[in-house]
Amino acid sequence: MEGVKIAALFVERGGPYWDLPNIDAWDKERDARLYAGPFPVVAHPPCERWGRYWSGGPSARVRRTLGDDGGCFDAALKAVELWGGVLEHPEASHAWKRFGLERPPRAGGWVASRKGATCCVEQGHYGHRARKATWLYYVGKGKPVLIWGASTGARLDEGFHSAAERRERRASGKRPVKRLSRP
Repeated sequence: MEGVKIAALFVERGGPYWDLPNIDAWDKERDARLYAGPFPVVAHPPCERWGRYWSGGPSARVRRTLGDDGGCFDAALKAVELWGGVLEHPEASHAWKRFGLERPPRAGGWVASRKGATCCVEQGHYGHRARKATWLYYVGKGKPVLIWGASTGARLDEGFHSAAERRERRASGKRPVKRLSRP
C-alpha cells in the first residue's frame, strides 16, 4: 500500500483505525497473525482470555482456558519486536507474565523489558470516558512521552465488593451507575 506508515493489528473493521490515511488495518477477517511487515505496528490483540475474567467470570457456564487466544498475543508480540511499535493490553494482563514482560508500575514510567519497555497509562488522559488502566509494550527509538498517574475518568462499575453486597444495595433502592456500553 502506497504511503502506509503503520500497521494496526487486531482492530475492528470500521473502528477508529479503519479509514485513516497511512494505516494498514488488519481485522479478524484479514488475520493479523499473518502480518509480515514492513511497517511498525500498533497491536491490540484480544484480551478476553488474558484479563481478570479469563475463565469467563464467576457465573460462566463454560470455563475457559487462560491464554487461549489462538496465538494472537504471541503474533502481536513478535510483530512489535520485529517491526517496532506498540502492543496494548489491559492492566494486569496475564500475558505479561507468560511472555516474560516486566510488570510496569501503576504510577507510570517506562520499565526496560525484553527488546523494549513497558508502562502503565490510563486512557482517561487520552479521551476515554473511563480511567481504564492499560499496559503498553514499546519497541523503537526513543520512548514516547506520555501522561502518567491517575486520570479524571469516571468510575464505570458500581463499586461493590461482592455479589451479596450488590444484591443488598440494589434491594435497598440504590440505583446502579451508568455503564460505558450504554450511551
